[in-house]
Amino acid sequence: MPKSLLEQLPEIVANGRKQAEKILESMESRQRVRLQTREVVLPAKDSAAQDWVTQQRRSAQQEVFAPGQARLLTSAQATLGAAPTAPTVRPELAERPPWANRLIYGDNLLAMAALLAGDDDQPSLRGKVDLIYIDPPFDSKADYRTKVTLPGVELEQRPTVIEQFAYSDTWSDGTASYLAMITPRLILMRELLADTGSIYVHLDWHVGHYVKLVMDEVFGKQNFRNELVWSYFGFKRSTAKKFPQKHDTLFLYTKSSEYQWRTQYRPHSPDYLKRFKPDETGRLCRSDVNPTGGGSRKIYLDEVEGDIIDSVWDDIPPVNPVAKERTDYTTQKPEKLLDRIIRASCPEGGIVADFNGGSGTTAAVAEKLGRRWITTDLGKPACMIMRKRLIDLEAKPFLYQAIGDYQIEAAKATLGRDFRMGDLSQIVLSLYGALPLPPEANPQRNLGQIAGVELNSRRGSKTLVLADSPNKLTGTATLKKAIAQRDNLLGGWDRVVVLGWNFEPSIGEAITALNDDRLEVLVIPPDLMDRLKKKGGIDKLRGQVRFSSLQYLTIHPVQRSAQGSEETLSVRLKNYVLLSPEAINLDDANRAKLQAVANAEPLALIEYWAIDPDYDGQVFRSVWQDYRGNTANDADALRVVTQASVTVPAHSGPRKVCVRVVDVFGFEAEVVATVEVAA
Repeated sequence: MPKSLLEQLPEIVANGRKQAEKILESMESRQRVRLQTREVVLPAKDSAAQDWVTQQRRSAQQEVFAPGQARLLTSAQATLGAAPTAPTVRPELAERPPWANRLIYGDNLLAMAALLAGDDDQPSLRGKVDLIYIDPPFDSKADYRTKVTLPGVELEQRPTVIEQFAYSDTWSDGTASYLAMITPRLILMRELLADTGSIYVHLDWHVGHYVKLVMDEVFGKQNFRNELVWSYFGFKRSTAKKFPQKHDTLFLYTKSSEYQWRTQYRPHSPDYLKRFKPDETGRLCRSDVNPTGGGSRKIYLDEVEGDIIDSVWDDIPPVNPVAKERTDYTTQKPEKLLDRIIRASCPEGGIVADFNGGSGTTAAVAEKLGRRWITTDLGKPACMIMRKRLIDLEAKPFLYQAIGDYQIEAAKATLGRDFRMGDLSQIVLSLYGALPLPPEANPQRNLGQIAGVELNSRRGSKTLVLADSPNKLTGTATLKKAIAQRDNLLGGWDRVVVLGWNFEPSIGEAITALNDDRLEVLVIPPDLMDRLKKKGGIDKLRGQVRFSSLQYLTIHPVQRSAQGSEETLSVRLKNYVLLSPEAINLDDANRAKLQAVANAEPLALIEYWAIDPDYDGQVFRSVWQDYRGNTANDADALRVVTQASVTVPAHSGPRKVCVRVVDVFGFEAEVVATVEVAA
């Protein structure tokens, strides 16, 4: 007879602890998880970059990055005319470690592992986070499909395969799988919390009572503070044989008995206010009977902060369909809810973290309240919504990051932590249909061969296949090496195919510059390890893996004109070629709609684009951005503007201008142009 969920719970918690302990032990190793900075975002809603310069010079704006991370801002500040010096830091903040607000794309378990380990730019955050709020998925029947609206067309995109696997893992064995997912994450969250920190976990009737038992184990029953009821407004639909559901539950735990707390108040009710009358001085007061010694005492209204907010919150409505804060994200929570939580449990200047970022409400409210923040999400649509929301808010500069070694971590989970990179390359080559080259010509075990017959010819053809490593970016150097091996290795080959996991954003430009029709570059599916794990072996996956062509961007020549001590860069988008549409998780009808838009108006596929006018080849610092829905640049909510003007201080030498785009599906491409001195 199968065990009940209650009987499984001790084993679930024990296994979660073991998983968390392995992660904590790996923090000291060279193989620890790291975060890769994809973009330093300096929000600028339109081309008036000098407005941003003014903001940059304000001390409050400079405090976002502490001295250890000044290098991230230096180039951007110089670009916009601010003095390239270390940021000014208030004396009371001088002892803080380096800091930058972060938006992180990827599995929150890996993101937390990276935050606990720390890196060259940011020391470990173990014991440093003041407040954690999470709103994890809690309905196994929820529909996480995304609607993508393009000019004249609405597409329905299913979750990416990585998201699907994460989601199916969460619910594969019902609530037991959900608890197995959340337990190690709660343990890592406890490690991140400061001794005076608090955590709020937002759930409902589906799994709330089970998660409460896990939290008792992780945080200690003695550290349970509240079960908060958010009773939201809404139309009461009739139900067959139960009361209509009308609330969510939030569990509040602290790490210790000493924790940050500020009592919250709401305005007094009209009935309460009626009890106050002016005294002889005109002050509103009322007389209360003294409960101990008899007599009465005066209570003045201006000395009473308000009505203390208790554990039932019935004064916060859900996000209105026409509200300014609305992002059209399915599970968006209202800003007022997070405002109350942050004010109660996080000091000014403290750190707030949300590891299920969703629509970005936590980060947006933390930004408004002067708190530092970290937010993560596994979904690309969520991360795109959050980035746009923070730019629209004109947030302080923040980092957009990703898990640097996602495929390696997935390979460890599938092949074991002691796997060798050659093992992974052999799997990729086999699934592509290539046989390995002999060991003496293939010491890294990343080369394979395919024999075939050329079209319109009777002679045999030979194709060399190179499977690149997931812990590097495939770029110009790799392509040149592959071409050299094609021409010289074992007597030469007719063509070479390079299979890559992660690419330099300028890969399209590199392929165009090489202009080699005997070179082909394809994308290894990022979910390959997840699919391999699910299928249970390479043979069961053979013939089902599609290696896609790359997306790329082209721009018109950048125009550069001088005006005294300043110069203006005019950037105009030319064309965008989408990643193979077959690789996008759409059904046939939606794929046909997408292809029609891609053929007729390819630039309509761009969701977001940004410019770094002084690209250093390492860190992309966006000082100008536009995105669909940003009506500051034009009134078209379904298209980005295709031309931008950026005013920067005059520069005597060539400028390296980088333009990066993100399409509606979250794929990135960029172009780097060297622009000569202005005439």
